[in-house]
Amino acid sequence: MKALPSIDSTLPTDRHPERVWYTSYGSNMHRDRLAAYIKGGRPPGAAREYPGCRNPAMPTRSIPVELTGAMYFATESPVWGGGRAFYDPQASGRVLARAHLVTADQFADIAAQEMYRAPDIDLDLEEVLAQGRAVLGEGRYETLVCAGQVEGMAVLTFTAPWRMNDVRWVPPSAAYIRFLAAGLLSAGAWDLEAVASYVAACPGAAGHWSVQDITDLLTEGA
Repeated sequence: MKALPSIDSTLPTDRHPERVWYTSYGSNMHRDRLAAYIKGGRPPGAAREYPGCRNPAMPTRSIPVELTGAMYFATESPVWGGGRAFYDPQASGRVLARAHLVTADQFADIAAQEMYRAPDIDLDLEEVLAQGRAVLGEGRYETLVCAGQVEGMAVLTFTAPWRMNDVRWVPPSAAYIRFLAAGLLSAGAWDLEAVASYVAACPGAAGHWSVQDITDLLTEGA
C-alpha cells in the first residue's frame, strides 16, 4: 500500500499559485469520474454531461491524503440520485481523500462545474489561501477550504457553507457510492475493508449501506 503523505496545516505563502492540490473526498476521487470534469463528457451512471476544463490535461499526480473533519451525505443529487458528499472541516474525525495536482485555472473550472456555472473564469484564491476558508455563495459547493499544503502547494477543496448537523442526512445512491469507494480504493493507501468500513460509517450512509453492501459494489464483476 502507498504511504500516506502528511498535510502541513500551515497555510501556503504563495497567494497566486500556478498549481494546487484539488482534494476530492467524493466521487471525483475516481480518475474516470474526474476526467468528465477535466476533458468533458458524462461518466457512467451519471445523468449530466460536463463541459470540461479550458485546459483538458489530466492531473500530473494523484496522492492519498487524510483531512481533519468529517464527510457526510446530504441534499439530493440530480446527477446520481440520493445524497451528495460534503465535508465539515470543523467536525471531529478524519476524511479519506485523494488530492489531484492540477493548475489553478483547472481547479477554478472544476469548482465552477460543481457550482453549475460555466468553466470560463479564474478564481481569486487569495482569501482562501490567507484565511483557510472563503465563501463564494450560498450554494452546495461554493465554500472553498484550504487544509494546508503538501510539497509547498495548497491543498484545496470545496464544500457547503453549513455544518454537518445543520442539514438532513440523505443516503447516497449505489452508482455514487461505487465511484466514491472505487476512487478511494484506487488511491492505494487503504484496503477494501478499510474503504468499505469508512464509507459505511459516514452520516447519511450509516444505517443504509452496510460494509458488506459496499464490498459487494466494489467486487461486482471482479
